[in-house]
Amino acid sequence: MLGSPLPLLDIDGWLQTDIESLEDLRGQVVIVQFWTFACYNCKNTLPYLQDIYAEHKDAGLEIVGIHSPEFTFEEDPAAIQAAAEELGVSWPIALDTRQRTFFSWQGSRGYWPRTYVLDRDGLIRFDHIGEGKYDELEQTVVTLLGD
Repeated sequence: MLGSPLPLLDIDGWLQTDIESLEDLRGQVVIVQFWTFACYNCKNTLPYLQDIYAEHKDAGLEIVGIHSPEFTFEEDPAAIQAAAEELGVSWPIALDTRQRTFFSWQGSRGYWPRTYVLDRDGLIRFDHIGEGKYDELEQTVVTLLGD
């Protein structure tokens, strides 16, 4: 999947943004993370993403959190927004309520969290399942922002 173009988003809407697709972010480096607000491992990644975002957003980095709920109570946009505010998620959130994008990107076995980095042309340059590899994630961002 590395180096390949990203699959399209098949989502139910957006929170915290005016963008309508990842195409709107072409020309920027974009971290895309599949997450859900009740996921313990997803929550553990957020401080690292927040630090990377604060450090590099002015240089052309954007983050898109694709919220793909595991449980029914995680499907409500108001609950997602409240959780985002509580957790300090300040970047755009794509609502993938029926997990269509979750499985189109990841195949029949999906993971929370799963983090990708897209280069300025929308090609996938980093793919990691779970927690960790934060230094590698940030180095990928720094390298792509320098290109």
